Amino acid sequence: MSLQLHIEALVFSAQKAISLKEIQSCLEKLWDKPIDREAILSALTAIQDKYDSEDFAYELMEVSGGYQFLTKPEYHKTLSIFLQQKSKKRLSRAAMETLSIIAYKQPITKVEVEQVRGVNCDYTIQKLLEKELVEIQGRSDAPGRPLIYKTSDSFMDYFGLKSVSDLPQLRDVETEVESEIGERVE
Repeated sequence: MSLQLHIEALVFSAQKAISLKEIQSCLEKLWDKPIDREAILSALTAIQDKYDSEDFAYELMEVSGGYQFLTKPEYHKTLSIFLQQKSKKRLSRAAMETLSIIAYKQPITKVEVEQVRGVNCDYTIQKLLEKELVEIQGRSDAPGRPLIYKTSDSFMDYFGLKSVSDLPQLRDVETEVESEIGERVE
């Protein structure tokens, strides 16, 4: 039993800072016996010492009432460049159209999106799901019980919105209807 390795695995796998209490609870359940809090703190210190070495680009930090692996400050610029490059990947026109329809008409089924766009949206909706810009809200009561889509929290973050009500308001745009020979029809 290597307490230190088990704790390291827990901290590494946690998506956010993991508290001392969570670590202790997990280990006690694993070994079905009480685990001394001081032993856990000692193991955490040993892990911090291990990752203080220049051999690692990340370190164990105590943050938000728990422990988390974070990139060392000297590598922040590298990650910043990577994240900027990643964020520059634009959405295709089809993806933007589909995302707009979902955003303004949510909750909405794929069939309803396709009725507005006039084309099949399977691939586009799948890509939006992969990018976590939309999510499945549930199933409709319509025949076949199709999936219902809505925008996600990532959509809100991506576009800097607090809520869907912050979307620009759709306005009736007057379009000029032209006759076949180019004269304006009013």
